Amino acid sequence: MVIKVFLRKLNISPRKVRMIAKMIKKMSVVEAEKQLLFSPRRSAKPLLKLLKHAVDVAEKQQNLKKKELYIKNIIVNEGPKLKRYLPMSRGHVGRIIKRSSHVELVLDKK
Repeated sequence: MVIKVFLRKLNISPRKVRMIAKMIKKMSVVEAEKQLLFSPRRSAKPLLKLLKHAVDVAEKQQNLKKKELYIKNIIVNEGPKLKRYLPMSRGHVGRIIKRSSHVELVLDKK
């Protein structure tokens, strides 16, 4: 009973999202919710929202309880980049790359 949910084009760098993703990997859903709720990182809020969505899908489609689920895997990949330019001294141009993330969350029954 594997449940997969995706979050596409999250406007946070994958490096920053992976820090939180590593923290909650292999945790039970209840424990992971507590960790994300009190985490000061900006990426914790979208991941919490994704986790709640995955739990709703599991409860409605597979008739599974929240307490018997755990995070089997969470994968954070790089999404599309926005390229911007910043004028600098002597006619040079500084390049700004705004990175985004794709997140895949996999839940499974204990």
